[in-house]
Amino acid sequence: MLKTEVFEQLKKAMKEKDILAKGVLTLLKSALDLAEKEKGAALTAEEEIAIVNREVKQTNQALEGAQKAERADLIEKEEAKLVLLKSFLPKQLSEQEIAEKLVAAGVEKGMNMGAAMKIAKPLLSGQAEGAVISKVVKSIIA
Repeated sequence: MLKTEVFEQLKKAMKEKDILAKGVLTLLKSALDLAEKEKGAALTAEEEIAIVNREVKQTNQALEGAQKAERADLIEKEEAKLVLLKSFLPKQLSEQEIAEKLVAAGVEKGMNMGAAMKIAKPLLSGQAEGAVISKVVKSIIA
């Protein structure tokens, strides 16, 4: 279970006095705990991955903001956070692999974007970022 792995890494980060890792892991553990509390039951693997993906997306947004502000110190910090958060995600698929899976699942040229995304999202959940999935879907249906 992902929550257990996060807690183990958090304990390790505390022992090693790794401030950045401790902060990121505490945030992730809190998000997982809160979602579990709201649901009233243990989270499924897909739900845990969705929470990690949400944290990755927020960190990407913070990184973009730091890059626009040309803050090298923040850029470095956000990139380190991303590496740590992405370590909890399953292996991310390449655009080629995504395209192959989508075509096999029935996404084809001329298809409606909404219908194609309804196929793509559940199929590729946790295996690729939403922006990448959207880009590949557009290239297939165009």
